[in-house]
Amino acid sequence: MQDRQISIQYFKTAYGELVLGAYQGKLCLCDWRYRKMRSAIDKRITELLDARYQLRNDPVIALTINQLEQYFSGQRQEFDLPLLFAGTEFQQRVWQQLVKVPYGITSSYLELSEALGNVKAIRAVATANGANAISIIVPCHRIIGSDGKLVGYAGGLDVKKKLLQLEACTAGTDIMTQSMELF
Repeated sequence: MQDRQISIQYFKTAYGELVLGAYQGKLCLCDWRYRKMRSAIDKRITELLDARYQLRNDPVIALTINQLEQYFSGQRQEFDLPLLFAGTEFQQRVWQQLVKVPYGITSSYLELSEALGNVKAIRAVATANGANAISIIVPCHRIIGSDGKLVGYAGGLDVKKKLLQLEACTAGTDIMTQSMELF
C-alpha cells in the first residue's frame, strides 16, 4: 500500500508556503498551499494517481526543496527533477510546453497556443495553465496576457510579479517587456 501514497511536505518561502508532493520517485505537486483551487487540484491528483496524501519525508521532495532554495537565492535557473504530470493529455501537453519557456523570459497564452499548433485553443491553454500543480518548476508564472499585463496566478499577482522580478534581476532581462517566440 505504500506505493499508493503521495508523500507530501510543506515548505515555507519568502513568497508564501508551498505544498510539495512526490509519487513513486517523481514530483507531482509543488503548489501554493493556500491557493483558491487547492481542493480541486488535490482531488484531481489523488484521483488520477489513485493514492492518498501522507505527510512524510521523501528524497524527491528533499531534492526539490534544495533546488527551490537555489532558485529563490538566484543560484538556479533550471530545475533537474523527475516530474509526474497528473492531468488530461491536453493539460500535460501545455505543461510540457511551459517547461520550455526560459528563465527570465515571458510568453503569452497566444504564443503558447501557437506553439501547441492551435491558436484557437487559447482559452483551453489558459485553463490548463491555471490547473498547473507544479508551480515555479513548471513556470506558469512566466505566462502573461497578450497585452503584456500580468494575469492570474495561483500564488497571487503579487507573488507572480516578485518571481518575474527575481528572474529578471538574475538573468539581466527586462522580463516585463520581453516575450519570446516558442518556435
